[in-house]
This record gives sequence, structure tokens and C-alpha cells, in this order.
Amino acid sequence: MTMPSFLTGAPRYLFLTGKGGVGKTSVAGAAAIALARQGRSVLLVSTDPASNVGQVFGLRVGNTITAVPAVPGLSALEINADEAGAAYRERIIGPVRGLLPPVEVDLIEEQLSGACTTEIASFNEFTGLLTGDETVAGFDHVVFDTAPTGHTIRLLQLPGSWTDFLNEGKGDASCLGPLAGLERQRAVYAEAVAALADPGSTRLVLVTRAQRGAVEEVERTRAELAALGMREQHVVVNAVMPAPAGADELAAAVYAREQEVLRDLPPALRALPTDVLVLKGENMVGLAALGSLFEAGPGEEIGQDPAVGAVAVPGLPEGVEDLGALVDELATQGHGLVMLMGKGGVGKTTVAAAIAVALAERGLPVHLTTTDPAAHLSETLAGSVENLEVSRIDPEVATRAYRETVLRSKGAGLDEAGRAALEEDLRSPCTEEIAVFQAFSRVVHEARRRFVVIDTAPTGHTLLLLDATGSYHRDIVRQMGEKTSFITPMMRLQDPDLTKVVVVTLPEPTPVMEAEQLQDDLRRAGIEPWAWVVNNSLAAAAIIDPLLRRRARNEQAEIATVIARDSSRCAVIPLLAREPVGVPELQALTATPVPAT
Repeated sequence: MTMPSFLTGAPRYLFLTGKGGVGKTSVAGAAAIALARQGRSVLLVSTDPASNVGQVFGLRVGNTITAVPAVPGLSALEINADEAGAAYRERIIGPVRGLLPPVEVDLIEEQLSGACTTEIASFNEFTGLLTGDETVAGFDHVVFDTAPTGHTIRLLQLPGSWTDFLNEGKGDASCLGPLAGLERQRAVYAEAVAALADPGSTRLVLVTRAQRGAVEEVERTRAELAALGMREQHVVVNAVMPAPAGADELAAAVYAREQEVLRDLPPALRALPTDVLVLKGENMVGLAALGSLFEAGPGEEIGQDPAVGAVAVPGLPEGVEDLGALVDELATQGHGLVMLMGKGGVGKTTVAAAIAVALAERGLPVHLTTTDPAAHLSETLAGSVENLEVSRIDPEVATRAYRETVLRSKGAGLDEAGRAALEEDLRSPCTEEIAVFQAFSRVVHEARRRFVVIDTAPTGHTLLLLDATGSYHRDIVRQMGEKTSFITPMMRLQDPDLTKVVVVTLPEPTPVMEAEQLQDDLRRAGIEPWAWVVNNSLAAAAIIDPLLRRRARNEQAEIATVIARDSSRCAVIPLLAREPVGVPELQALTATPVPAT
């Protein structure tokens, strides 16, 4: 295995971050293997709510350190948000269970069920790893496969946020447990901040693809994390198309598009040490595949493969629809909520914009919005359409508006001391969770009179938002009683006549597996996905390039799995020569029929 520059002189902590879907887990896994094969003791840690480290290595990895038998010296750990949250709640509730009435214990559990508690619980485990507790004492390197960018930035900002919160006073920490517990964490948080900013201890590896959206995202990440003190940074551009050997128009277009992106990297990114990893013919699952990731060229994958076929890949499996057919079916309803959900980087924003544009062109009123902290709706749309309103649920804006509303209402009759206490209470980081949930609920309410298309955040964030929705629902049920008539946001999400959840994925094993996990989580919440969309499919495109044909052949099994096991409706969108940015390109996504099988 060739060692990339970001592993040269690697410090103890390596953070791999970037937009969802760029291959962080693959690069992190390959890096951990490379270090272990040099005789180092390595711990690979995932802080992603939608972690798939275990799937990549073909073994079960959980919330305890697990050795990777095939690679001496390598172990893996997944910080499981649900398990961390449950353990955190039990540490708080356990001592009072049996001492307080069951009703009060249930109320405490409900207060501790929100996303804020889950995030803090996960963060406590994360800081323990950063501050050298006994868990990591025997490891030379700790490689962090972080969550999609928005979640990662939030995670890395928390040390400062909670230190400030503790320094400035004791607000309402009801969702965190006794404040004394946080006070005890003060020194640990401060040590975590110092470790993150120490170039001798921590190196940030910005993983991207040679795509404008991914590069713009990673440039924002670079600047924001540099402002947090993480200035020891490297860049990895993953899965870059090699120069095509033949006359494949799509391969040539993808190659030219990616080379242009590489030439036009932002100056601050261009100044950083950079590794370019070549696109492989196989999916990066298993030790053999990961062991080839850092090789200089694509190797034998680009050779002629008779099993693929002489000109193009076989047709798509039976049962595939085009995106336009899904829109036609949606349009008959006249109004409703359409939620695009899935792993970061699969194209939810593009698909959401295409559906919204197509519905608006049919003369239907549409509100297109996003809950994604790293949203790019305006860049994707790049124009306006009659009947279409575009917005964003911005956490900062929503939080500011919520604070102002509370101060105007609850603060109106308070004296100076009372108002000061209320203002301090509203500075709690938990306030953002409440504010975003309220903004989300207002948007859901609109779906009774027009179409609301929501481009959701990457999977982990979306599930936390649904968790807040479920907590609110249970609280209302408890207060109102089961016999009282009421409708909560969760009830609207569970109504199949009103809400259509569309799961977006890529035709690759890991994205499909994670989409299936998301579907299972939704079903446990009483929400049945309506359709799947498989995006950027080579199998749906006319190609002759040997490398792309090999990748297309691998896609067919994944698409067949989706149709047979996961959804009665499955639309496939081919990989395009031009990125679908702008209204005309988005219109084309719902106007192009699926190739015949």
C-alpha cells in the first residue's frame, strides 16, 4: 500500500471530515489499515450517527472496542448515539428510581429523551477519547471517521459552547441532567479543546470529491475549523476519474468536469498538502478493496472485462421507474408533504429541487425548504419558477426568533432579575433544538393546503429531529389524554395520505445498507417510506468505458435489491455528463424516461 502524504508524520489523532458521501469511511479505514501494517497500534472510531465502519470491514462493531482479526494492531469503535444516550439517562435516573413516584420518573425520562441529551451523551464519550482516558491508552493512533460536515462542526463546537455555558452561569440544563455533572466535565472539555487545536496531537483531513458542491463544502469546513484552532489540515480528493482510454462521451465529460474542479480549487485549499485518489472499479468494502485505495492508479480495473459486455452494460432490473412517473403520481394528490431523506451526499437536494420544480410546472403551489445545516438549495436551483417558494430552516435564525418570542411573551411581566435569568436560560444550547423543531412543525402544517418538499439533513440529524417530534407527540398525549381530539406533527408524518417519504440513495452497497437502516428506523416511528430514488446510476447510462462498465455491473445487484426487498416504487436517475444545476437541468431529470431493460 502506498502511503499518502496525510499519513506522513501522522500525529496521534487524525480527523477525517467532509461532505457526506465523499468516502470518508473508506479513506479512514484505509488509513487505519496502512498505519497498522506499519506496526502501529490503531483505533478507528466513528462518530457518525449513520456509521458503517463495521459493514466496511465485514464484522460487527459497536460501542465497545472491537479488534479487526485480519489486521493485527487494528481495532474499531462506533460511538452509538442511542446506546450512549441510554447509558447517560440511566446514570441520572438510576439513583432516583424507586425513591420517586413512577410518574415523576417517567417525566424525567421524557425530559432526557431529546436530541440535545443524545448529542451530549455521545460527546462525553468523544471527549474521553480525545483526552487520553484508559480506553485509548494503548493506541499509537486514533483515527476518527466523523459524521457529515454539519454534524461534525456542531460536535467540534460543543467543547467551547459548553465551557462558555458553564462559565457564564447555571441556566436550564434539564435536558442534560444535574448541572453538577457538567461542572465535573469542565476540565475534560477544556482539555478536549486544547487537543483539537494542538498540531502536534491532531491533524484534520478534509475529504472531498472533485465536485463543485463537495469542494465548496469542504472549503467552508476548512475555514470554520481553522477558526476553532484546527489549522493542521490536509486535503484528500477521493475517487477521481482517470483519463478515459476510449471514446466514451460520458467518461470524457466526467473526467473533464473533475479536472476543471481540481484546477479551480479555492486558493486556501490549494495551499494545503493534497492527495488525489483514483476511482476504482470495485466498491470499497472489505480489506482487499481498502488495501488498494491508496495505490497510485486504477490498475487492472480499467482493462477489458469480457464479462461486462462489449459495448454497454445490461439493462436495468424490471420494475424501475423514472422520476417523472413518481411526480405524476404525487401531483394527483394536489397537496401534501414530500420528505427527501437519506445519507449525506446521495443527492437529496438535487432530487428535492427536481420534484419541486416539476410539481410547480404543473401549476401546483409548492414550498421547497431544507433542514440541512449545509444546505445548497439556492445554488442547485439557480433560478426561479412560478408557483415555487424556496426557504431554509436556518438553526441560527430559528433560534434567534424563538428567543425573541419568548422574551416578548414570558419576559414581558418579569422584573430585571427575572428577565436576566430568562435570557440566561435561553442561552442554553438546548434552545436550538426547540427552535428548529418549532420551525419544522410550522412547515409540516403548511402541507394541508399546498405541496411542501423538504430536503432533509443527513440521516443522523433527521432522526434526531424526528426524535424531538416524537417526544413532543408523547408529551401532548400525556397532557391531553387519549380521548381528546388533537393532531401533532408526528401524526401528520405518520399519515400516508398527507406525507410521502422518499428515500434517496446511490447504487452502492454502503449507501443502500444505510438507507435500509433509515427505513427500519422510520418504520419503528410509524412512518412508511413511499418510494426510493437511486441516483447517479451508471447502469442507467449509455457507457462503453471499461472502468465505468465494471462499476455499472456492480450497481445492478444493488438496484435489484432495492426493488425486490425495499420498495414497491423505485426510480433510477442516470449519471449525467453535466451536474444537474439550474432549472433546465432539473427539468430534464423528470423528463428523461428510464432506459428499457
